Amino acid sequence: MKDPAVRAALAKIGRYTFLSVLLGFFALPMLWLASAPFNAHPTLDVSISSFTLHNFSVLLKDPYALPSLWNSLLLAGGTALLTVGFAAAAAYALSRVRVPGRDGILYALLLLSSIVTGTAAMVPLFQLAFKLHLIDSRVGVILVFTGGLIPAAIFILKDFTDTTPKSYEESARVFGASPFQIMRHIVLPMIRPGLATVTVWAVVNVWSSFLIPYILVRNPDKYPASVVLYTFYTEGGQPNLALISAFSLLYSIPVIVLYLFVSHRYGFRFHGGIKR
Repeated sequence: MKDPAVRAALAKIGRYTFLSVLLGFFALPMLWLASAPFNAHPTLDVSISSFTLHNFSVLLKDPYALPSLWNSLLLAGGTALLTVGFAAAAAYALSRVRVPGRDGILYALLLLSSIVTGTAAMVPLFQLAFKLHLIDSRVGVILVFTGGLIPAAIFILKDFTDTTPKSYEESARVFGASPFQIMRHIVLPMIRPGLATVTVWAVVNVWSSFLIPYILVRNPDKYPASVVLYTFYTEGGQPNLALISAFSLLYSIPVIVLYLFVSHRYGFRFHGGIKR
């Protein structure tokens, strides 16, 4: 039999080798995203043959590139605001009020939202938006996104709300606090990690979505970045790697900044069993 020290060393080498390969697998796309925008002739390889900022100057001349990032911010911010607001109110009500079949309703909503996705429901959603005159409207796109995200958001926030001590609310009622004041000043501050999680989740879902805005928006001036990115392909499907890489780098920055801010400001910290 081999010496135990040798077996332990081989196991450690194998483990580190596996982790290195796994890290490289996920790091290569990020390295390409960081290098290709500054390459005069980008390819699918990770390299910078000649450093240049020409790709960004060409991108800035595109009339739809930078406005599309603003459109994405409007859609993502509006959706996150509505989703968090309605989901927090519904989660608080379902957590505190004994509704017959409450758990069944929650699981049914979650199941239906997972099965009947936006892609599967695109035809009735388009007809509904058309009858409500919400075609080519940012409000219409925000409402469609919000309706699809709310069920899962309620399910997530209810779990956070269930863990908040009811004794705090009872003490506030003794001093005459209204249900709205209790939710605003007691419940919401204690479920901030849940609110932050749902916010980031909603923003990422809207930020990366292509089909819904592509179908509901007609005016190129209102296109989000996910749709404008598609225009950097030729009619034959050939990608313009210079513009795609430069735009992808700009496209990813807002989400990364949001994640870092939320992780730093509202990261999960546990104090006495209470999530803060």
